[in-house]
Amino acid sequence: CYAPAVVFIDVYKREGVPITIEEARAPMGAHKKVHIRKISQMPSVRARWREVHGQDPNEEDVERMFAAFVPAQMEVLADYADLIPGTVEAVQAFRDMGLKIGSTTGYMRNMMDLLREEARRRGYDPDSSVCAEDVPAGRPEPWMCLENARNLRVYPMEAVVKIGDTLPDIDEGLNAGMWTIGLAQTGNEIGLNQEEIAKLSPDDLQARLDRAYERMARAGAHYVIDGIWDAPAVIEQINARLARGERP
Repeated sequence: CYAPAVVFIDVYKREGVPITIEEARAPMGAHKKVHIRKISQMPSVRARWREVHGQDPNEEDVERMFAAFVPAQMEVLADYADLIPGTVEAVQAFRDMGLKIGSTTGYMRNMMDLLREEARRRGYDPDSSVCAEDVPAGRPEPWMCLENARNLRVYPMEAVVKIGDTLPDIDEGLNAGMWTIGLAQTGNEIGLNQEEIAKLSPDDLQARLDRAYERMARAGAHYVIDGIWDAPAVIEQINARLARGERP
C-alpha cells in the first residue's frame, strides 16, 4: 500500500495541493483513476483545491492527474515489491491443502505485470491475476473475484475465500458470495511497514490493531487476523464449517 500512496501524494503536490498520507490511503483498493476521483471528492481536499485553483476539482483534473500517476507509479513500483513476511509460507500451506491462488488488484495491467515478475522472484506466483481494467468494474463490485474463479475453474463461490487488507476487499468478497478474511496489521488499515510497526509501543500498536479489527469486522469480514501468516489456520476452520453445511 506504500507504492501508490506516495505517488498520489506527489501527483497532488504537482497540482499545488498537499494531501496527507491518510487521505492518500483512504480509497485504497479501488482502480487508481477511481482512487484519484475519490480523493478529489474529499471535503478537505476539495477545500484546499479551491484555495489554489479557485474551483472544485473536476473530471478533467482527475484525468490529468491519472495520466501523471501512471508513469510515476511505474518508476517506483519495484521499490515497494517486497513480500509481506509469511506470504511464501502461507501460500505453500494453501497449496498443500490443494487450493488454487488468485489475486485481484486496482493496479493497471502493465503495473501488475511488473509486480508479478517481482513477486515471482521473491517466491510468490498466483495461478490467476485479475486487474480492475479486465472486468466491467473494480472493487467493491465482485467481478474480479468472479473472473478469478472462472480462470481457476472453481465453484461454488461459497467454497472460495477472499483475503484482503482494505475495506473494499471485504466488500468485494462479500458481493461475490465468498468467505472473507481481513488482514489488520499488515495492510492499509494500519498503513505502516514492518520497521515502523516495530517502533510502536505495545499500547500504541494494540490501539491501532483494535481499530483495524473493529473496522473490518464492521465491514462484514467473517474473520479478521493480524497477517497472512494466520490465514492457513482460518482456512481449516472454514473447511470445517463447510463440512457442517455452513455457508458465508
